[in-house]
Amino acid sequence: MDWLFWPLFMFVFTLLIGIISPVSGVGGGVLYVPLATVITPFSVDFIRGAGLVMAVTSALSSVPYLIRKGLANIRIFAIIAPVMVVTSVVGGWVGLWVTNAYPSGKYVIKVLLGAIILLVFFIMILSKRVEFPEVREEERDSISKKLNIWGEYYEPGLDKIVEYTTKNTPIAIVTFAVIGFVAGVFGLGAGWANVPVLNLLMGVPIKVATATSMLIITANAPAIGIYMTKGAILPLIVVPSILGITIGARIGAKVAEIIKPKFVRWLVLAILFIAGVLNIIKGLQGMQVIPPILPGVS
Repeated sequence: MDWLFWPLFMFVFTLLIGIISPVSGVGGGVLYVPLATVITPFSVDFIRGAGLVMAVTSALSSVPYLIRKGLANIRIFAIIAPVMVVTSVVGGWVGLWVTNAYPSGKYVIKVLLGAIILLVFFIMILSKRVEFPEVREEERDSISKKLNIWGEYYEPGLDKIVEYTTKNTPIAIVTFAVIGFVAGVFGLGAGWANVPVLNLLMGVPIKVATATSMLIITANAPAIGIYMTKGAILPLIVVPSILGITIGARIGAKVAEIIKPKFVRWLVLAILFIAGVLNIIKGLQGMQVIPPILPGVS
């Protein structure tokens, strides 16, 4: 029955996540990994591997359209991608090494995952988005000037072409290196971190930041190879998860037109908070740092 139940469960589970994601603006991987780690019996390695596959698959499905529309900036991607490819692969190797080298490694990962999810929770509450940031010429850094990083796209709301440039590129490169490492270790899509960095740090319009974030997520694809070579890509989980989130995202795009995003955003925040806390509790219990304090959580 497990072979029948769990693929069906993962399909329905990811279908719901796929519906929620477009409405809330939260990547499916950010919800998938912590929740699946808590409510399924699968190893955290399998969950992280599936999370990376889902994040990259969903990004690849939308990137061609975003590039054609001029929203995804290839010049920014060309600078960020090489760094994230390296750090995400290193992150994937480190994450698997921790869970396999130490008896309590998987519990350490759960505690750290819970901490990261709570960090995402607070970033979502505190972060503000600027629709059209202004970058003055004197604010542009040397890398932005030498590589002529800029872009333009048509904004229907203004009925005009919006032009933009960037700033703080060196700081952004270092930040994206850290983001790639975290994505590799925990199998999380990095959209929750990419968008604020592009928008608030580099001064990219919010629509371009969101689209370019999807393009940047594809740079995490090599980390999938690390999980695959270690046998941590389990078709029993990956196949129904990809199907579920793909169908759910299509439904969610239509639901977004009729539902209030503010309600969904706070629902997602509540889910993230609970998932983060439960992962920390399960990890600490596994390391025998704390005794069981919740029924069924061990």
